[in-house]
This record gives sequence, structure tokens and C-alpha cells, in this order.
Amino acid sequence: MKKYLIGVDIGGTKCAISLGSTSGNNIDILDKQSFSTGDSRDVDKIINRLLKTIESIIQDNKLDSNQIRGIGISCGGPLNTEKGIILSPPNLVGWDEVSIVNIFTQHFNLPVKLQNDANACTLAEWYFGAARGYNNVIFLTFGTGLGAGLILNGQLYTGANDMAGEVGHIRLSEHGPVGYGKMGSFEGFCSGGGIAQLGKTKILEQFQMGNYVSFCENKSNIDHIDAKAIAIAAKNGDPLAINILNMSGTALGKGLSIIIDILNPEIIIIGGIFTHCKDFLWPSADIVMQQECLPYSRNVCSVVSSTLSEQVGDYAALAVAISNEEVEL
Repeated sequence: MKKYLIGVDIGGTKCAISLGSTSGNNIDILDKQSFSTGDSRDVDKIINRLLKTIESIIQDNKLDSNQIRGIGISCGGPLNTEKGIILSPPNLVGWDEVSIVNIFTQHFNLPVKLQNDANACTLAEWYFGAARGYNNVIFLTFGTGLGAGLILNGQLYTGANDMAGEVGHIRLSEHGPVGYGKMGSFEGFCSGGGIAQLGKTKILEQFQMGNYVSFCENKSNIDHIDAKAIAIAAKNGDPLAINILNMSGTALGKGLSIIIDILNPEIIIIGGIFTHCKDFLWPSADIVMQQECLPYSRNVCSVVSSTLSEQVGDYAALAVAISNEEVEL
């Protein structure tokens, strides 16, 4: 018998709502609707649109609200997941002390659970993806920013106040790109914004030396360089772009070594940019890990790309609903 869940992914750029059906250990995404977040400060307008979109999905799929077992909400932190409150995420300006779980619970009279987006992605990979069957799992986002979700001894670990897993704040070097408000941070080297910063610096060096850069015609175009442009150039064989990604990979190896030595995971799953650029990031990361990690810890840990890839956000919010002890499946 099919059982239905709703997943809500709240982001600074867009919001997405998914309808999933579960059967045994599998889940199928039956429907998905998304819309631009727009001005995030219009909190009430966005929440009302989320509620109406959920109602629309239920109606479009000819379901009754009593067929829905629960709702999962994935959102960037900081959060208070115990109380179901969105605090003040940097990508959602104006979302200060928003009691999102209470709002959804009152509107739909269903079990609702809120979770940090990195933790939600970790649950998705644990339930449906590369981490199935493992008890000690790390998931790294490696997207716009860098965050981690932790499954330790078979349980999601969120820390004393939901701040566990903020690995992007680790400083890997005294100098380097800025990420998470810190120069030389893990996020500074291993994120879309960080790779773009590395790229701009390296391109400027080449121009000052009078050299040609295949993926940036002149200095006036430097500000438009992003991680995607660098990745495309690397795949086209540009040596500078390849070098930039190798630098990010070296930093990735340093960060992974710290995580492996401290937490001793069985598997680390990396999403986002890593899934598209593994061929350029992984070789240099692996070299560093062989040098830095405790061998016993390194030998039991696999590092893999996200198997859910671009859909991980859709599965993540549904995974949050499944993780809710109040939801009967």
C-alpha cells in the first residue's frame, strides 16, 4: 500500500515542494513544483505560497490530505529543529524566529519536521542513496557553500544546538579565498564561490604576466568568472582551469583528513560540484589524504560522489518527513 509524504525545500533562490510515495524501503517522487523565492523578506507571502502549492499538489494528484502521512522541511541554518523554528539564515534575509513547523502543523494537521539542509541531504543518502547500510556517514554539500551532515553510530548527530557539521568554518590556511567569513577556510577553497575566487586570482596573475587565458578574454571579464566556467574550461583541457581545480582538491584532501581522523566514518559522500568535477578534484585530494590521514581510519573510509546528484534536495525534504518519529509508514 502506497503511503504519501510532502517534502518542502526552502532556499534563498527557490523553493520546491515534492510529493513522494513510499513502498517498503523505496520512495518515488510523483510530483514537484517550484517557484522563485524572490524577495526573501516577504516571509508571509512565501509561506502562504508554500501552503497553497502543497494544497495544489494534493489536489492535482487526486489525494485527500488524510492520505498524507507527514511533511518534511529542509532549510539552511541556523535552526532550532527541536522547536521547529527557522532562526536567521544568511540566505533568507528576514526569516527571524519563524515558527515554521507550528504554521504548517496548524494548517494541515499533520506531523511536520524541520531539518538543516545538509542534514536532510545526509538522511536522503542514508535512506535512498550511497550511504544505505552504513552506520557512520558524512555528507558534504560542496555547492554554493560547504556544510556537512553526520550520521554517527546509526543516528543523525546535530550537536548541542544544531550547529554540528559546520565544517566549512575550519581554517585550512592562513591565506586563501574567503568562505564562511574566514580567509583560507574549508568553504573558501571548496565551494562554488571559493573556486571562483581562486580562479579570479589566478587569471589576474596570468594577465599581469602577459599571458592569454582561454576562458577569460580580458580583465574586464574577470568579475564574471564562476566555478561553472572554470569547470567547463578544465573539461576542455585548459591547464590553468585544471590547476585551479587541483588547488581546490588539495584543500579538499586536507579537510577530509581532519574529518576522517576525528570522526572515523565508513563513508563520505560529496555532492554538488564534486559530482561534476571529481576527475579534477579527487586525484590531488587523494594524495593529501594518503599523507595526512591515520592509515587505519583512511583504509576503512570510502569517498564517493552523491548518487542522488541533482535530485538530492528533492529527496532530502522527503527524508526529513520519514525521519519524524510521529510519522507512521
